[in-house]
Amino acid sequence: MIDIRLLRDNPDAVRASQQARGADLSLVDAALAADDRRRSSLAQFESLRAEQKSMGKQVAQATGEEKAALIGRSKELAGQVKEHQGAANAAEAELDELLYRIPNLVDGAPAGGEENFVTLKTVGTPRDFAAEGFTPRDHLDLGESLGAIDTARGAKVSGSRFYFLTGVGARLELAILNAAMDRALAAGFTPMITPTLVTPDTMRGTGFLGEHADEIYRLERDDLYLVGTSEVALAGYHGDEILDLSDGPRRYAGWSACYRREAGSHGKDVRGIIRVHQFHKVEMFSYCPVDDAAAEHQRLLAWEEAMLAAVELPYRVIDTAAGDLGSSAARKFDCEAWLPTQERFLELTSTSNCTTFQARRMNVRERTEGGTRTVATLNGTLGTTRWIVAILENHQQADGSVRVPEGLRPYLGGLEVLEPVR
Repeated sequence: MIDIRLLRDNPDAVRASQQARGADLSLVDAALAADDRRRSSLAQFESLRAEQKSMGKQVAQATGEEKAALIGRSKELAGQVKEHQGAANAAEAELDELLYRIPNLVDGAPAGGEENFVTLKTVGTPRDFAAEGFTPRDHLDLGESLGAIDTARGAKVSGSRFYFLTGVGARLELAILNAAMDRALAAGFTPMITPTLVTPDTMRGTGFLGEHADEIYRLERDDLYLVGTSEVALAGYHGDEILDLSDGPRRYAGWSACYRREAGSHGKDVRGIIRVHQFHKVEMFSYCPVDDAAAEHQRLLAWEEAMLAAVELPYRVIDTAAGDLGSSAARKFDCEAWLPTQERFLELTSTSNCTTFQARRMNVRERTEGGTRTVATLNGTLGTTRWIVAILENHQQADGSVRVPEGLRPYLGGLEVLEPVR
């Protein structure tokens, strides 16, 4: 959640962030009003409580009518103390709920919605398939001819937006994820296989039960949630702990299955494996001092770009607009690869700086010379199933085969070309 001290000291900054996101401005004034009621009730409670304690000593020393009057006043004070304590507790509960509904403060992201992103750089040049003399096939056509993707049987077994990766398709996904994990390991990340079921407190604490809660699978009988990213489990890993970050950020690379309901995506990317209910991903996650968060964000982006270079994809980096940020992110950079058959860029990775938003909810702090303070958390994708889409389309050849980028060949037994099987 946002820092209550920031809300009190600079409410205009919170209002500006809400406006940039296109979020509810009234939450700011409602939270300020609840905070005022809480503090006022607490002040009255403490004053009356002090009087009540003093009255107890007077009652013990008094006699006769004076004692009876003091006892009467003491009972009256007890009722008032209880009343103001209840009012303070109610205002605090309301304040907490309102603070949970206010997203993180935008930090440097452009204002606007999904289409208002800013392109920071473009790397590589898309192939000119017309000059090469053939029309590119989409990833599903290629995947089926390679014996790599089977969406028909995926739908038969599990329903729409499910699939099987078969043969070289399964190997290709493992190659991508293993390459990502090796790169994370070389960069000093601790590899993690994370739980894919988490408690409501963990899911809520990481900011995923806000306005996009309908995209999450919930197991009602067990009161658990299926994660859409290992970020959730990794954000909860150090909950209620004080970390020593004197030697630098704590970095984890989580490998997990991910599940998304894709609510509201009816009719979007229904062909192939672009937008699916289940996939695998390697996710970078960092706990770092808040004053190092912006630099750490750039480091995560650089590691993502190095992975894209290893698989030889043309891509662009965009600065995501405020209205397209998740509630936890203060700023987010997306890396989008060129998709030849659709002549558009497709998001393959994103990295978000969540500043202290998640850590404050999860009560993760660091020890400093001046005491303890809330840490910053950041995350970034290093490899996922969706990369198969861009790799197949960008590296296809006229005969239907697909050239394996050099960065993946060691993970495919040195295989240089994927050949059609039908």
